[in-house]
Amino acid sequence: MKVGVVGLQWGDEGKGKLIDILAPKFDIVVRFQGGPNAGHTVRRGEKKIIFHQLPSGVLHQKVNNLIGAGCVVNPVTLFEEIEVLKDFGIDPDGRLWISKFAHIILPHHILIDQLRESGKGKPIGTTKRGVGMCYEDKFARIGIRVADLIDQDHLSEKIKYLISYKNFLLIERYGSEPLDERKVLNECLDYGSRMKPMVVIDPHFLHPYNKKNILFESAQGSLLDINFGTYPFVTSSHPIIGGVGPSIGLLTDGITAIGVIKSYTTRVGLGPFPSELQDTLAERIRKSGQEYGATTGRPRRCGWLDTPALRYATLLNGARFVFLTKLDVLTGLKEIKIGIGYESGDGKYEKYDPSREDFKSIYKTLPGWTSDISGVTSYSDLPEEAKNYIDEIEKHVGIEVVGVSVGPKPEQTIWRKEII
Repeated sequence: MKVGVVGLQWGDEGKGKLIDILAPKFDIVVRFQGGPNAGHTVRRGEKKIIFHQLPSGVLHQKVNNLIGAGCVVNPVTLFEEIEVLKDFGIDPDGRLWISKFAHIILPHHILIDQLRESGKGKPIGTTKRGVGMCYEDKFARIGIRVADLIDQDHLSEKIKYLISYKNFLLIERYGSEPLDERKVLNECLDYGSRMKPMVVIDPHFLHPYNKKNILFESAQGSLLDINFGTYPFVTSSHPIIGGVGPSIGLLTDGITAIGVIKSYTTRVGLGPFPSELQDTLAERIRKSGQEYGATTGRPRRCGWLDTPALRYATLLNGARFVFLTKLDVLTGLKEIKIGIGYESGDGKYEKYDPSREDFKSIYKTLPGWTSDISGVTSYSDLPEEAKNYIDEIEKHVGIEVVGVSVGPKPEQTIWRKEII
């Protein structure tokens, strides 16, 4: 059994919760793209754990976890999160693996990202974690990979060339102080020795799992895909099911894609947002849903659900099912709107086009509900208005909602259909 969990919006859909629920049924969880710009939140009782770098299956002692070749890794974040796990009494040793081919986020990546976003370049609203800059070096073929960190005989020469080149850019383009090449090298040597026991070659490592159960975990959301998202306001990788194959080096036939959507829409950073709210209602949803970035703490932009965009994301992923999150956040609203199309200066449109920045949503208005649903465990016990809202989502997106989250805890989940 192979299952992929993907976000169908601009990220922050609640993928971490679903993966945490599903993980015990799988032999391995594979994070296949992205880096510490992700923020997957899982709950244990009243405690909250946010994974930026680690796969969300690490909390389960019998589940293996792989950070695949399509990811970028900040060793500082990696080892900080491992220590947080150990503080919770969870030791991932022997269950956490890292691709030899994953690229390493270095200090210049973070510094240049911060400089660009601060106005010394063209900002796009990144998390300032250096993720995009690391992917830039990867595709410019000058990046440092995990393989380089553990090949310490040749690391010095590669670091020397890279830091010399980046220091020129920092000084001449950004007017910044240069990096200490020797310090960067020593840090890399240390990280390499610590990471070495975890390093694997993806195809060799995953081959024995072909007849086992694999759960693929994406970061960010489909509308941020580098090819098919709202370019240039996108991430630097492929957070769609099609990104799995090139990220792990294996054919990915037979993956069942589960799309995760929030009951409304949010976005962090810049870029078009057809259904965005700009009034006090946006602030009410933001506060009720705790819509502040798990990675940056930035307030998320909030708006109504955009069903044509969800249809588009569903097509991108071949998603068969949807897991709907944060339905409880909409409790208390007299009316709930749902985007069913777009209007612009040149007419009306039914299909989503991520290159259009002038689209404004056309809405259908539905009645809201007032009763608290955070303790509901059976779908039949939801208010009729809430069930009608879900029916409208299924009607306009054309996909079955199999699970509904009514709170942040794993037990605050209603299953309409067993899919695993």
